[in-house]
Amino acid sequence: MTEEQKMQAGLVYDAADATLIAHIIACHDKVHHYNQLLPSDVERRTAMLKDILGKTGDALTINQPFRCDYGTNIAVGERFFANFNFVVLDEAQVTIGDDCFIGPNVSIYTACHSTDPIERNSRREWAKGVTIGNNCWIGGSTTILPGVTIGDNCTIGAGSVVVKDIPAGSVAVGNPCRVVKTL
Repeated sequence: MTEEQKMQAGLVYDAADATLIAHIIACHDKVHHYNQLLPSDVERRTAMLKDILGKTGDALTINQPFRCDYGTNIAVGERFFANFNFVVLDEAQVTIGDDCFIGPNVSIYTACHSTDPIERNSRREWAKGVTIGNNCWIGGSTTILPGVTIGDNCTIGAGSVVVKDIPAGSVAVGNPCRVVKTL
């Protein structure tokens, strides 16, 4: 298996692999160009997002600046909106449903690293996907960690750190994020 195939399969892979680094640099170049567009140039912004991301609905907005590693591992549904400073480290698949709103300074991480410094310094890592259902609101400055699923119709309070799955129809807040209300 190639390192990219290992990465996509959730296996341990070499994050310093030249092919993976080339993919990241190509994506970062595209994202840089996207971030330089005028906010009023909506048509070009939308076209560039559709080129960067793996799958999108027809209507989407991501306010600049935006950052991601691969782009192709991100799928967003219809009427997607993300505010300023949206960061997605998409070493694994990130899937976000229809009618989702992402507040400013939200980060989604899929890359996992060893807690052992010797292993970590080898640049070997693995990745776990993140799924966010339909009709979700992710409050500003929230961090979503690898492997998390947030069900449909959820609200995640600002500043939360989501470390485990959140069931559908929940309002969840805090660090670690926990359900405080069921709809």
